[in-house]
Amino acid sequence: MLRFLIPPRPLVAAVRLSQLCSHLVKRAQFSIMAYPKTIKAVGIHKTGGVEVIEDLELPFPEVKPDHLLIKVQWGGVNFIDTYLRSGLYPTPFLPLPIAKEVAGVIIELPTDASVLNNPQYQKRGFKKGGSVAVDVTGGLKEYVSAPWDVAYPLPDGISTRTAAASVLQGLTALTLLTESHNVQKGETVLIHTVAGGVGLLMAQIAKARGATVVGTTSTPQKAELAKQHGADHVILYKQENTVQRVLEITGGEGVHAIFDGVGKDTFDSDFEMIRRKGTLVSFGNASGPVPPVPLLKLTPKNVKLLRPTVSNYTATVEERDYYGAQLFKLIADGDLKINVHGEYPFTAEGVRQAQLDLVGGKTAGKLVIKVSE
Repeated sequence: MLRFLIPPRPLVAAVRLSQLCSHLVKRAQFSIMAYPKTIKAVGIHKTGGVEVIEDLELPFPEVKPDHLLIKVQWGGVNFIDTYLRSGLYPTPFLPLPIAKEVAGVIIELPTDASVLNNPQYQKRGFKKGGSVAVDVTGGLKEYVSAPWDVAYPLPDGISTRTAAASVLQGLTALTLLTESHNVQKGETVLIHTVAGGVGLLMAQIAKARGATVVGTTSTPQKAELAKQHGADHVILYKQENTVQRVLEITGGEGVHAIFDGVGKDTFDSDFEMIRRKGTLVSFGNASGPVPPVPLLKLTPKNVKLLRPTVSNYTATVEERDYYGAQLFKLIADGDLKINVHGEYPFTAEGVRQAQLDLVGGKTAGKLVIKVSE
């Protein structure tokens, strides 16, 4: 008779499955309820001047199965933020939290089995509580949900503050000095605004490869900082004739490559300073966008002209792994110094001031926003 008191095996399995599902549902409900319904962000509802930057209250981000959920600690300030805010670059969505690089701590991992079994995902070694830097549009908010493949795990010893100060500009410097023009020993390169965030990184990388580094900047104090980061010659463009000085330094030949993040104000004179068969890399619009260029402008010296963006050099998982590993190894080994000029509060007023300081030429190095502890 006892055998009739024992449920058949299929029934036991069904009961266990039901209990497991109930447990998972309860866990999911608890997990969701553990997070706030809304979060703070700083960004824009419309494009315009810095006055359009405001404090935002947004819904807690939807966490997709292939995403990491990250508690943001720091955000980096970049010229692309000002381009998006002003409308020079089209905004992908509104409201838009106004930062493209952030760093923080992982609080949820992907749940998609195809992601968890992906060798490239496994190679990155993500874990809850681990620190990451993220290249994502709309990142200046308390929590970010981002695809795992745009998150860079940080080696031990690199803080999230350093990561937020280095990931976007560091990848820009590395890719442009490798793929736009692969800087080599014995070359002479010109880096405009060499004391800025990207400029200081470019100077260090080019110097380490054995190039002679010529830079431009606005003040003697910035010039000294640039020399400490690898610049051999620094031209004070407000006091000196930049074209004349570059030609003096290069014996009249000009430089092998120019890296120009200034844009409109320096573009035409670049053609006077580039040597025959040189490469002009125009990658920024700090003074405004460069007007349309007739192709015949390249003919007198057979100049190569590029207008690259870092996202097209880091478009695949393999490219991001390659350059991300390079960048953070250089920083961890002490071969690439990250210079943070200033920290700003996670408020509309703080972000407005950071952007004003950036475009006003008042900074040397990187600006960061402190989002949380």
